Amino acid sequence: MFDSTSAKGDHVVEIKIPEGVDRGIARVWKARSEEQISGELIDRVLMARGIKPDEQGQTFLNPSLNTMHDPSGIPDLDKAAMRMLEAVENDEPIVTFGDYDVDGVTASAILIHMVRAIKPDAKIRSYIPHRLDEGYGINSDAIRKLIDEGAKLIVSVDCGITAIEPAIVAKKLGVDLIITDHHNPPESMDDLPDAFAVVHPRRPDSEYPFGELCGAGVAYKLAWRMATLDAGGEKVSPAMRMVLVDLLGFAALGSIADIVPLIDENRVIVKHGLSRIPTLPNEGLQALIVASGLDSEKIDTEAIGFRLTPRLNAIGRLGHAADALELMTDAKGPRAVELAESLSRVNDERKKQELAIVTQACEMAIEAGMTGDESRAIVLAHEDWHPGIVGIVCSRLVDRFARPTILMQRTDEACKGSGRSIEGFNLHAGLDACEHLLGSYGGHDMAAGMKCDPEQFDAFAQAFIGYANANLSADDLVHRAKYDCVADFSELTVQAIHQLDRIAPFGAGNGRVRLRINGLKLNGLPTVMGKTGNHLSMRVGPRDHNGPMLRIVAWNWAGYLDQIPAGAPVEVIVEPKVSNWNGNTRVEPVLVDLRVV
Repeated sequence: MFDSTSAKGDHVVEIKIPEGVDRGIARVWKARSEEQISGELIDRVLMARGIKPDEQGQTFLNPSLNTMHDPSGIPDLDKAAMRMLEAVENDEPIVTFGDYDVDGVTASAILIHMVRAIKPDAKIRSYIPHRLDEGYGINSDAIRKLIDEGAKLIVSVDCGITAIEPAIVAKKLGVDLIITDHHNPPESMDDLPDAFAVVHPRRPDSEYPFGELCGAGVAYKLAWRMATLDAGGEKVSPAMRMVLVDLLGFAALGSIADIVPLIDENRVIVKHGLSRIPTLPNEGLQALIVASGLDSEKIDTEAIGFRLTPRLNAIGRLGHAADALELMTDAKGPRAVELAESLSRVNDERKKQELAIVTQACEMAIEAGMTGDESRAIVLAHEDWHPGIVGIVCSRLVDRFARPTILMQRTDEACKGSGRSIEGFNLHAGLDACEHLLGSYGGHDMAAGMKCDPEQFDAFAQAFIGYANANLSADDLVHRAKYDCVADFSELTVQAIHQLDRIAPFGAGNGRVRLRINGLKLNGLPTVMGKTGNHLSMRVGPRDHNGPMLRIVAWNWAGYLDQIPAGAPVEVIVEPKVSNWNGNTRVEPVLVDLRVV
């Protein structure tokens, strides 16, 4: 036997070639071997995620629009689609009633664009409640106002599954209300709102095969069915097909922003929607891409999650989400640029306020003794905290202190705020246990909103922390780094990582690939990098022999430098990535966790 080596990035992969194979054939053998190595790694990752590396794996890696489920399987969806088409044909004024977050805004945009594609001069407009003045969901006063203004059909998006009273009001006033939602439905059909149609993939009577659509996903299914019903069959015109493909871009935005699991048809929506966003014929969205400093050809889930959705959400937190919807529907030319730049400025202000609240909340939590074992939850209130921002700050404190966190704005009239949880602690159940101390609350296992009388706040904080202490152990308050599988240092090749990228789009339910690499040693000390000096760069190689090294980037790890001895034997968990800096292609993983052996 003889050895042939292939340089990949910063290290060398050794490949065995049988004796008697000439050099020309050896090059072919080498390529096949590298492909086999990368194939074995992606197979292990798929199996770790419960996906068999056979036909199931190929379907997962190549999500097709043909695998999306028939929208008619969602209860009441056909009924809703036919009623909307009837309203369009008869020139009845239609109003979409949406939530003020990205999911609600994109869901409204989807239905508005579809109705206009069917009939450009259709009478359709939107209504989005003000976050602070009206709060989340459909309210009866808004229903009365819309009907007084002439609405003949009201269609909710991303809200309404618990709108019992508003549905009664609409029915009494003779206007059809269609509800489309994805939030937790009641357990009994008897507890659904008495609306003309209630479109929800997880209704108690639903047999729809996938219940994890976001609000924009449900709206997309409704738009799809409107298109086929209008066409009189399953096939639509080429022009309408292009509309449906373009609307996947809005559905992808909503899916990523609402952190629904990127599996099944959510994966299809996001995979194909991402590819449409750079070329969407929507001046507002393209202006936002420019204002966000993004290269439109490289938009992935991270670009959307960290650059686009914060801008779209910020206006709903500090202003009115109607501006975000206008950006996605009617804004053109200078108005599109003006709105996009305005959203960026509002987002900058949001970040300033968020940073100030984070700093203050951390200091208050530590001072109040809420970050030690004796208090397994954080509950705080302050007069200066903006109720539209405290939810984001809760997430920051959960990341830092690894415990459920509730933050509220205190005024003379009420304490109002949000909470975020950790894995294994049901936040909503904790609020249930304190129900007698709350004026109102709602949410789910990991996130919730609540309101209480200022005089009851201290009692609520004590009761909630007591519930957390009884239901969480000290071991629960430890961040845990999870990984897909163990990999060998030699498997980190450019080709293997490109193969792993096929598992994208990454997000909830389909996180970035994480590999554990054992048997490594550091080359000297890590070095500090970045303008602020918050990050580390380290070089590692196999512990059992001297050989090529690999650079690992460790974002926000500078604070741990004194805990990492020079030349130490280590094990790491990394997210494998390829760097293309200055035209040089090399493997450059990102550090998730490190252990000095």
